[in-house]
Amino acid sequence: MEKIEREFPHYLYSTRREELSTIFTSEDFNDEEDLIAKTTEQFIKQDVLPYFSSIEQHDYNVVRKLFQKAGELGLLGIEVPDVYGGLSLDKKISGLVAEKMGFGGSFSVSFNIHVGVGTLPYVYFGSENQKQKYLPKLASGEWIGAYALTEPDAGSDALHPKTTAVLNKEGTMWLLNGAKQWITNAQVADVYVVFANTSEGITAFIVERSFGGVSIGPEEEKMGIKGSSTATLVLDDVLVPNENVLGTVGKGHKVALNILNLARLKLAFSNIGTSKQALQLAVDYGKERKQFDRSIVDFTMIQEKLANMATAIYGAESAAYRTTGELDDTINAVEESDRVISKIADFAMECAINKVNCSEVLGEVVDEAVQIHGGYGYMQEYEVERLYRDARISRIFEGTNEINRLTIAKELVKKYAQVKLGTPEIYNEVDLERNHQFVYLANYLLRQSLKAVSNMKSIIAEEQEYLHLLANIVKEVYIMESSLLRTEKLISNEKHGEEQKKIKQLMNEVLCEEGYRKVEEATVSIFSSIETVDSERKRRLDEIRHLSIPLYHNLFLKKREIAQIIINRRQYLK
Repeated sequence: MEKIEREFPHYLYSTRREELSTIFTSEDFNDEEDLIAKTTEQFIKQDVLPYFSSIEQHDYNVVRKLFQKAGELGLLGIEVPDVYGGLSLDKKISGLVAEKMGFGGSFSVSFNIHVGVGTLPYVYFGSENQKQKYLPKLASGEWIGAYALTEPDAGSDALHPKTTAVLNKEGTMWLLNGAKQWITNAQVADVYVVFANTSEGITAFIVERSFGGVSIGPEEEKMGIKGSSTATLVLDDVLVPNENVLGTVGKGHKVALNILNLARLKLAFSNIGTSKQALQLAVDYGKERKQFDRSIVDFTMIQEKLANMATAIYGAESAAYRTTGELDDTINAVEESDRVISKIADFAMECAINKVNCSEVLGEVVDEAVQIHGGYGYMQEYEVERLYRDARISRIFEGTNEINRLTIAKELVKKYAQVKLGTPEIYNEVDLERNHQFVYLANYLLRQSLKAVSNMKSIIAEEQEYLHLLANIVKEVYIMESSLLRTEKLISNEKHGEEQKKIKQLMNEVLCEEGYRKVEEATVSIFSSIETVDSERKRRLDEIRHLSIPLYHNLFLKKREIAQIIINRRQYLK
């Protein structure tokens, strides 16, 4: 069997068995890290939830106090180096905090923007003077950060802004003019990372709220996340000192794209947290609500919904924590800051996969949670109604899921062109357990689809449907692999209880079987469309039909078992 090198981000599972001990899972957090999670949970319950109404009504004083409290607890400085007032912790812990913050509604959005795109540009691209000046204030909550990239005419095409920056003759000051739209934290921020066009290309600038010519438009009236400030940042002849250039003049795209990669991963974790919240609300309501003299959780259609919700969350967190583990290992292996940035760029595809998957899982979970609530789910007195509205933005910001799917597919095609994969062998089915078989076959179909799409380079830019399907295949394979690796590691560890092992084995079995079906369907769609000669199309499709697929199981029964454990425990299991 041909072995795929590390440059190719997905492997045939049989080459990954030795990596069970290295994959990071959410079960691997130690007591100290669990304490950080509990601190975040307590902060949400004691400090954020009591002020939900004030936050939703844009009481900026409350929001500022919450940021200061989060700073005191160390939650704003997770990824900030300790020499600048932070904790110097890694992406895994940052993801864990973002997940727990996912229970915080609109404030979680404000928080994630601050600690992500509002702070990380200084960490990775700031000069020593810039780090010393801004990071301690951002880590303590004294200042709130924001990120200004989007414009009225530059949304998905954000790297072509109309905002301009002109350097004076002395080379000391830049004159910025333009408007940045839909800026989260706009009304409460003290400093903004602003992207503008210069004679040398797009450049990132540090713009303080106090600079002359900076003004903020009125709050946008949004469908959801109403408590997070969203407004237009107006720059009218704003003078910015040359020392406030962030990174290199003309290289602002490196700041924008790399920071967005990390922001997408952070958003994924927040979506996981909110998904768990929606599942718990659905379970609690379903146990209390009676119809036909029975709790509605006793009906198998409701149980199927709960099982689907829990299983989707399991796949999402398996993939997200796997990514942070690999990202941390990669970053920790290098020292030079320039190389760290290049390594972050290498994870653009994985960050996009997690952003797409977790935002869509959240959409599905909150939708089913509303459905389980029935008519009450449509009423504002029930919390799930707000979750439903708040969740919709996650498929739009940090790059629409359509743009992220293009990123996934194009990154994969680029990596494939470098690796030059041969034709994989079909496995001997007796060598692999059924879940391994599903993952192996899904990888096989991924590689076949990838080859076919890669041969369309001359027209691929105009036929995005193929890239969409390819991205879906990669996403499913990544989730299947992550779930399988996590489950294998879990069941080999004696410290985990039997109930925990059982439910996660069941969820993994569902993910692998249903994931393979999705991969096969997408592959059939690709070959049905890409092959114009009937005989070649028939050959391709016959090849897929004749794959030795493991016998499908009764997933209804498995989902009933999953649901019953969730119902009995009244929550998603760690």
